[in-house]
Amino acid sequence: MVSTSPTGARPVDRGRFDVWAPDAERVRLRVRLPEVDGVEQTLAMTRGDDGWWTPEQPVTGGSVDYGYLVDDDETPKPDPRSQWQPDGVHGLTRTFDAGDFAWTDQAWTGRQLAGAVVYELHLGTFTPEGTLDSAIERLDHLVDLGVDLVELLPVNAVNGTHNWGYDGVLWFAVHEPYGGPAAYQRFVDACHARGLGVVQDVVYNHLGPSGNYLPVFGPYLHATGQNSWGSSLNLDGEGSDEVRRYVLDNVRTWLRDFHVDGLRLDAVHALGDTSITHLLEEMAVETAALSAHLGRPLTLVAESDLNDARMVTPREAGGRGLDGQWSDDFHHAVHVALTGETSGYYGDFEPLAALAKVCERGFFHDGTWSTFRGRRHGRPVDTAAMPTWRLVVANQNHDQVGNRATGDRLAATLDDDQLVCAALLTLAGPFTPMLFQGEEWAASTPFQFFTSHPEPELAEAVRNGRRSEFASHGWGTQEVPDPQDPETFLRSKLDWSELGTGRHAVVLDAYRRLGRLRRELPALTDPAFGSVSCTADEESRVFTLRRGDTLLVVNFGDSPAELALDPTATVAFETPSGVTVEGGRLVVPGHGGALITRTSG
Repeated sequence: MVSTSPTGARPVDRGRFDVWAPDAERVRLRVRLPEVDGVEQTLAMTRGDDGWWTPEQPVTGGSVDYGYLVDDDETPKPDPRSQWQPDGVHGLTRTFDAGDFAWTDQAWTGRQLAGAVVYELHLGTFTPEGTLDSAIERLDHLVDLGVDLVELLPVNAVNGTHNWGYDGVLWFAVHEPYGGPAAYQRFVDACHARGLGVVQDVVYNHLGPSGNYLPVFGPYLHATGQNSWGSSLNLDGEGSDEVRRYVLDNVRTWLRDFHVDGLRLDAVHALGDTSITHLLEEMAVETAALSAHLGRPLTLVAESDLNDARMVTPREAGGRGLDGQWSDDFHHAVHVALTGETSGYYGDFEPLAALAKVCERGFFHDGTWSTFRGRRHGRPVDTAAMPTWRLVVANQNHDQVGNRATGDRLAATLDDDQLVCAALLTLAGPFTPMLFQGEEWAASTPFQFFTSHPEPELAEAVRNGRRSEFASHGWGTQEVPDPQDPETFLRSKLDWSELGTGRHAVVLDAYRRLGRLRRELPALTDPAFGSVSCTADEESRVFTLRRGDTLLVVNFGDSPAELALDPTATVAFETPSGVTVEGGRLVVPGHGGALITRTSG
């Protein structure tokens, strides 16, 4: 296994300025000393048999800015393995030594996915300042909420000032407006000091449309393959060994140099790889080895549209060996039950029985007909062999909110009881719960799709593409926010002044109580599918989920519903409007819910 250096992303047998450019006829290194304006030097480089180029003379000085002149192009290109781009993705790379940081997390033993609560956030909108250092100031809020793992949307360098992060082009570098790599280390260290693990969202299925210079250096992109977002990575063609190493070294850099505890792998179904050992399996092997060496859990969670549990089946049993994967079926079933929306892919989830099946079987589409896709989809889950925690679920996330035309949250249309029912299903259900920033206090701010592409033609293409996407759904062009308008970004920033007022305080209190219950009641983290049994009454719209000695009840209907209550039962949690217990009967108001403990039978 090739390893990377203790202080950076370069493989151990490479100098810090070596670069892989197998197809280039000539490569030169342009170096500038940041502290001496205008002083530059250009150094010749020598090509090795393996396509790696090395400077012919040593580079003097400490911190330097540098780039590569490939063939006859006199415009220097940033280092493909750059960890610091102080002047943006088109500028020079600045040397960065990850080993210079004085970590204080030596006693940190990590956080495993099993039993955890995940919190997804976007740095640019999480705080008014939109930086890593300002996010540190809000970490105690997450601790109070009962969060275990903080999941950051992609932080890799992108062109422009603000973006969701999925248009990254320099995967090793931390976006400078967030604070750069040193601020990232401070953030992770601060999380660990509070008992919070960090999961980093990474994108290996495509690169952004601006600032992608990888093809200048080598065959990083698939010659013919395309996916929904752009050119696919060359994972199985000529030269793919080094491309795969590039990805695997990036994984190691986050987990080792930046002390990250896990990675969320974006849209792995778009990774085209026909190799005997799939990149994901190779990733799992190397991550497990690194975890053993570091002595703390390291987690890989896939975003996968395949509904295939083999993604998280151990390698010893013939699977890919990842630790967890998202299950959008849970979101769809909860969303439809609460909102009644049945357009597009929501259509199959209209029966309340869909939610029951998801909770008992993991996926709704497990080889069944998908009307949205026009074909069968998914594979049955062996519930006797797979623990429930391997599925990460949410009632809201950046995709499901941000890819709505106006970026409206559930709080825009649901009442307090319904919002708390969503929390009850997510936090007391059988899977690993993930919360999306602000949902815990019914944030009034939307999360809209925003970009800041400096190129006018690219900006117009994104703007028109967004409008045409929703035109078929009946949205007028003026109703869809302009992604390039700075106000679209500013509207999406959380308003932290809301927390202690009105409905926000009510919903936040419910989330905090549910967070505490997850730690107090063993049944709420029981990993066995066999302990889960559900009922779904289509007429009354009453749903129940039993896990061991707890019973979760949600009344999705408008009218009160009565259920028989065991004499030994206790109401451990109820939605804001409350429930009534009389004569062995539990009365749940419309849109209400409760969690009952110490039930029998």
